[in-house]
Amino acid sequence: MARFSNLRRQEIFEDLTKEPLDVLIIGGGITGAGIALDAVTRGLNTGLVEMQDFAAGTSSRSTKLVHGGLRYLKQFEVKMVAEVGKERAIVYENGPHVTTPEWMMLPFHKGGTFGPLTSNLGLRVYDYLAGVKKKERRKMLSASEASDREPLIKKQGLRGAGFYVEYKTDDARLTLEVMKKAAEQGARAVNYTKVIDFIYDANGKLAGAVVEDQTNGEQKKIYAKKIINAAGPWVDTLREKDGSKQGKTLQLTKGVHLVFDEKRFPLTQAIYFDSPDGRMIFAIPREGKTYVGTTDTAYEGDISHPVMTVEDRNYLVDAINYMFPEVAITAEDVESSWAGLRPLIGEEGKDPGEISRKDEIFVSDSGLISMAGGKLTGYRKMAVNAVDLVAKQLKEEEGILYSGSETLKMPISGGDVGGSAGFERFKKSKIAEGTALGLTNGEAASLVDTYGSNVDQVLAIYTDLQNEAAEAQLDPLVFAQLRYAIDEELIYRPVDFFVRRTGALFFHIEWVREHKDAAIEYMAKILKWSDSQKTEYIDELEQLMYDAVHPSV
Repeated sequence: MARFSNLRRQEIFEDLTKEPLDVLIIGGGITGAGIALDAVTRGLNTGLVEMQDFAAGTSSRSTKLVHGGLRYLKQFEVKMVAEVGKERAIVYENGPHVTTPEWMMLPFHKGGTFGPLTSNLGLRVYDYLAGVKKKERRKMLSASEASDREPLIKKQGLRGAGFYVEYKTDDARLTLEVMKKAAEQGARAVNYTKVIDFIYDANGKLAGAVVEDQTNGEQKKIYAKKIINAAGPWVDTLREKDGSKQGKTLQLTKGVHLVFDEKRFPLTQAIYFDSPDGRMIFAIPREGKTYVGTTDTAYEGDISHPVMTVEDRNYLVDAINYMFPEVAITAEDVESSWAGLRPLIGEEGKDPGEISRKDEIFVSDSGLISMAGGKLTGYRKMAVNAVDLVAKQLKEEEGILYSGSETLKMPISGGDVGGSAGFERFKKSKIAEGTALGLTNGEAASLVDTYGSNVDQVLAIYTDLQNEAAEAQLDPLVFAQLRYAIDEELIYRPVDFFVRRTGALFFHIEWVREHKDAAIEYMAKILKWSDSQKTEYIDELEQLMYDAVHPSV
């Protein structure tokens, strides 16, 4: 029976509106998901609404690294580096299926930003501040060792490299697994639900929100004792609605990433390198592709639809050819791309790349609690701080005492695999089960990496519903993932599945082209879309596929 599903959409709304919540969270990115999990596991009656899909904004458009922010040492953000560095390991242990250690090479060239001495010192300090495990502490490589490890890097002026561990992730799936865990614990969360107004009591204090169901236009009232604005790039939009946008405000910056097939850009080692203008850029191999990013430019366009421009693309292509001259990448080699926004707290007179990534909480006179700034890696600690504040307020106002945070060692959905040590054994066992069912080793491994301890549900659909898959004219494996996403991951539109549940539009765009028509027909039937909805959702997916390849001017 479907649990976290839009097939139960009406039921979710009934739960959200039948009695006042202790806390209503606005925004279904990683910050909102983390707050929902922290709040519900402390015993708060918790609800969450998201106007698009979960992780549709910043939380599916990052560099896909749970990283400690080595570059922030240059800005003397020591406290932030220490905090998020330690959080990396917590995120990893609680969800090892969506977070993986990745050795990163930091080459240094004559005249570059980093040299052997400064890199060695910086990485040593980083190891100390972030509490890095012994086996993952930095190593220093000679020029020949660096060149052997990644033959594509520029040889001219190469002086050596630092070698240290970052953690790669699927940002959208990390967000989703946190959200699913919150729902499993009793939080009521729903996507495609937009806050259009706030409700105030006689004293001008926040008492709830008027929301609009984006699937049918229906409006509903949700009452809550506390409201947390975790809307990412839209934080100031809600502060404006509350009449409290004053003092510090957001400054949005845009980051673009390009994706190449590994045959065209056969990178074998993740690299963190100097671009010609001195900015640091990542190049990372993943799933038979190489992706490179990011840009960092001030943004004032459509918040819901940032896109790659010709300037963005050319900047990254030039950076690639500067560090990997033998590859000779051209604009025509770009297979896909994505653009995302960083909701940073504005700082007068600073360039986008110099603005701090630290997070802050703003509380308005009406009681609206707004979360601003922050990094993906620090989502859990941000959530702890937000719910600590809510718990303190409720204690003062109602005498209710809530426990402290319980998320430090709480596996997220799919993370019940015995931590990082147990995951390797778990993965080996499940790959054997998958291959016994007829999957290839690669297909089975990919399923385990995607779904973790929830993989049994996907395999059950794969084996039990082959006839339904055939009727839908879908490959059984694609069908299993689609059906699981409908029943357990609250998808409603094609983009939810092809962008955020699978990441396919970014890393396997041909797979999207191959399966989208049959998947859309099946979703339309199961979710009972109207003809106009179907047309709108097809157009939305086609537009995103076009934007991934074609830059705007």
